[in-house]
Amino acid sequence: MEDKILEVKNLVKYFDVEKAGFLKAVNDVSFHIFKGETYGLVGESGCGKSTIGRTILGLYDKTGGDVWFNFENVHELSDKEQFALYRKMQMIFQDPYASLNPRSTIREIISEPLEVHGIFKKKKDQMNRVYELLEEVGLSRDHVNRYPHEFSGGQRQRIGIARALALNPDFIIADEPISALDVSVQAQVVNLMKRLQAEKGLTFLFIAHDLSMVKQFSDRIGVMYLGNLVEETSGEALYENPLHPYTKALLSAIPIPDPDIEEKRERIILEGELPSPINPPSGCVFRTRCPMAMDICKDVKPVWQEIDPGHRVACHLYDTNYKDSPRTGPQRTKDVVEEEIQL
Repeated sequence: MEDKILEVKNLVKYFDVEKAGFLKAVNDVSFHIFKGETYGLVGESGCGKSTIGRTILGLYDKTGGDVWFNFENVHELSDKEQFALYRKMQMIFQDPYASLNPRSTIREIISEPLEVHGIFKKKKDQMNRVYELLEEVGLSRDHVNRYPHEFSGGQRQRIGIARALALNPDFIIADEPISALDVSVQAQVVNLMKRLQAEKGLTFLFIAHDLSMVKQFSDRIGVMYLGNLVEETSGEALYENPLHPYTKALLSAIPIPDPDIEEKRERIILEGELPSPINPPSGCVFRTRCPMAMDICKDVKPVWQEIDPGHRVACHLYDTNYKDSPRTGPQRTKDVVEEEIQL
């Protein structure tokens, strides 16, 4: 996992809302993904996760910044080059029913990308590929002539995964692929994706709001709030040593399957409504809900900085350059910071 397959640099995506201004869905977000890894992107609904995924694919035009895939700038390619790129980048959508044409059979749905890209000249070879894909995702070849409404939610999502795999892509964006599924089915779909990743060497951007599920599937995790990336580290480090107050609040909402521990632990309840992305707060966008907000948070946007190797955060509690903040400077250690933000 030494080579970068995707690099997002200072990505900005604004939507023009008539008579209201601009909705700032993504604001100066940067991250990268290595080949063969899963990068989890988590946060509340409306924080810009799905917008990032669609902008990476070119489904949305960027407002600013760059998206590099295999050293190619996605938004500066010609139409022909973008068409070729889509063979390497695919997407699994959130709603397994809305993303499938209800008037098409499963054979037509899965074979469509093969036909569009002219993969097979013979129908027989195309059908064999459809059969192969169905079996890879745990479905029967007998299902090819059925329609989406004849399947359960989990089966429909498997069909969506099969369609995404049809062109043998290198990189897949999974946009909340389990949020519309029953809890009993979610683990099955995640295990299927993990197996396919191991077998095919796939790279995933896994978008979700369930941190517990993201931890099971992701090598590294980025936490988003109101269009901004506020923390990034490995899944293990995020659970053992969360830094940003928002990350701590998200983790506190995850139930622990031990009634004794669950009863004693303290939930972090964020007060106030989620601000509008049309008119986000000045300075730190989280300050209006943050129990540790300081004066600087109102006026200065926190810088993105590395606190530990591979662990980055954007929070003034860790900004040693702010001399007026309590206990900053060379003596400000990790233990001091942890003591300050015990909530």
